[in-house]
Amino acid sequence: MEIVLLERVEKLGQMGDVVTVKNGYARNFLLPQGKALRASKDNLEIFEKQRAQLEADNLKRKDEATAVAAKLDGETVVLIRAASESQQLYGSVSTQDIARTVTDAGYTVDRKQVIMDKVLKTLGLHDVRIRLHPEVIVSVTVNIARSHEEAEIQARGESVEEAAEAALDNRDEAINEVFESKADEQLMGEE
Repeated sequence: MEIVLLERVEKLGQMGDVVTVKNGYARNFLLPQGKALRASKDNLEIFEKQRAQLEADNLKRKDEATAVAAKLDGETVVLIRAASESQQLYGSVSTQDIARTVTDAGYTVDRKQVIMDKVLKTLGLHDVRIRLHPEVIVSVTVNIARSHEEAEIQARGESVEEAAEAALDNRDEAINEVFESKADEQLMGEE
């Protein structure tokens, strides 16, 4: 089916381009979302009459998205999840989880705007892209941890395992000191 695009569509074309797409893609996504019109003679005339208004609206939305992008780009959000000792999550992090967390951080983001290249199923820092506008995409770091303390360790760039080992070493040293002081007290008490 031939359609005329009413806005930029990634991997398809710019506003005003007449492109051929599969019928289902046009009927089920592009036409209902208002991203395109069928490329009939009447619709092409309607598009040309509305082109200036569509371009102005698109420019306004792009400017608003660029202003939000300046604040949001590079932001880090923390998600607390249950995970095994091998750092595998019990479940996965969805686009809805990320959108909710970014929205809680003070930005309005819909789950459809979150672009995930792969499923997030491990603890750690993950880069996720958010499409604020067809021409404005920002990167957000998602810090997935079991607790806020682990999230802080990961944010500093330290390994959670190494921090846990260091904590265990410190605990063992403290226990040894307590035992040594108790042993010294007993020896002094026997004298």
